[in-house]
Amino acid sequence: MKTITNPVLPGYHPDPSIVRVGEDYYIAVSTFEWFPGVQICHSKDLVNWELTGYPLTRSSQLNMIGNVNSGGVWAPCLSYSDGVFYLIYTDVKSRQGAFKDTHNYLVTAENVDGPWSEPVYLNSSGFDPSLFHDEDGKKWLVNMIWDHRKGTNSFAGTALQEYSPAEQKLVGPIKNIFKGTALGLTEAPHLYKRNGYYYLLTAEGGTWYTHAASVARSKSIDGPYEVDPTNPILTSDQSKEDQLQKAGHGCLVETQNGEWYIAHLCGRPVIDDKCILGRETAIQKCYWTEDNWIRVVDGPSPSMTVEAPDLPEFKPEKLPNYDDFNQTNLLKYWNALRRTFDGDWFSLNDRPGYLRLYGEESISSFHRQSMLMRRLEHFDVEVETKIDFNPEHFQQMAGLMLFYDTNDHVYLRVTDHEEHGRCLGIIETKYGKYDELLQQDVALPGNVEIYLKAVINRHLLQFFYAIEEGKWQTIGEHIDIRHLSDDDAEYIRFTGTFVGMAAQDLSGQHKYADFDYFQYQIIDNNQ
Repeated sequence: MKTITNPVLPGYHPDPSIVRVGEDYYIAVSTFEWFPGVQICHSKDLVNWELTGYPLTRSSQLNMIGNVNSGGVWAPCLSYSDGVFYLIYTDVKSRQGAFKDTHNYLVTAENVDGPWSEPVYLNSSGFDPSLFHDEDGKKWLVNMIWDHRKGTNSFAGTALQEYSPAEQKLVGPIKNIFKGTALGLTEAPHLYKRNGYYYLLTAEGGTWYTHAASVARSKSIDGPYEVDPTNPILTSDQSKEDQLQKAGHGCLVETQNGEWYIAHLCGRPVIDDKCILGRETAIQKCYWTEDNWIRVVDGPSPSMTVEAPDLPEFKPEKLPNYDDFNQTNLLKYWNALRRTFDGDWFSLNDRPGYLRLYGEESISSFHRQSMLMRRLEHFDVEVETKIDFNPEHFQQMAGLMLFYDTNDHVYLRVTDHEEHGRCLGIIETKYGKYDELLQQDVALPGNVEIYLKAVINRHLLQFFYAIEEGKWQTIGEHIDIRHLSDDDAEYIRFTGTFVGMAAQDLSGQHKYADFDYFQYQIIDNNQ
């Protein structure tokens, strides 16, 4: 029996939206403040997946300069109808306190790899929008409704409104079709139709360890909706710490052979309920009961190993974990913080064979940081680079970064000191508080390239450096990085840990750093 091993998309891949087009399956996931916007992965067997690309590649589609931490792209919905891909997404501008500014947009393309259109603005009444294509040709937008008023249920229900492709706007009345169950925090609505019923799949319980997927149905699209008597259909068993946790926020797909699966959000804690890799994507097999309710096989708890559909094996494109920067374009897994790849903040051409980062704003900035990062997708990893950087001032720095957001990161950086010259030290920002972890930075010889390495073993990090290749020396003590997680912050947040390279020049001179390569090496291949 062929099996699906979960999570199918490890590391920061939350809020999956899955769709089948012929023999091809696509999953779109949230990217929040990371650019490009909306990551899309592809498979033909639901077992093996590849990163195919990103639809939101232009600032005209997604301008996140100034967006808050864990703002930006929330919960995209990817669908297909009449030869066209439809992508719905939210750009969240504010999210803490009573109000949330959640602007919902639609882009389209005839090919999943683009080109994707300019965005059509839809509404701002809430987040997690999705588009349902009905059998009669009508298209319907559903999204959760946010209520900012004191003393009310902030998750106020599910808005339904028709979308007119000809007019490129929402039309007709807005109806609140479902206010949720006792689980509360009803969000992420998706509509389906089968055997005369409209099925509304929602996420409930909050994107935490109480997360769940709920189902309700109706003979009419605008309700009233009857809740599944065994609700929820999917939720984690919190007593089983070695199992997938946080299961919820799901999306259904039917195979070409009539089998049903649900792609859903999950998390894997490394210690004390801390999910350093962020929220991931898993897939469970489903079946329909005789009275037309959907169930998760062996559910409602998710399984690590799931029976795969009887489909030919798919061999995905594997991107190299060693990037020598000899190509003219960035590999697909690289991401930038809030900003596009346009402009002059980085280059692969100014010094061929090197990535050049021009130093810009600080690691606290919500605007223009020079940072190129990739997802941390495994518990035990070594990441390594070689840097050519000769700062002239303490406000200039560059190096190797582990980054969750502007409040939580760890940074092995080269800088300059008035008395000691070029030196190497460790910056840690924890819960927004800045610290330097060495009593005195390590002096470095001038005008030589420096090797930097981070070894990550679950929640522990050790940095290394070398002047000569292979002659590694430890720098600093082991660092507990459990604060690089969704679960260890004052405010709930939604991304995951990234690793990569960064450069800052707070003097405004744009001093550059050159990186010869970046290597991501999995220590335990069974992860």
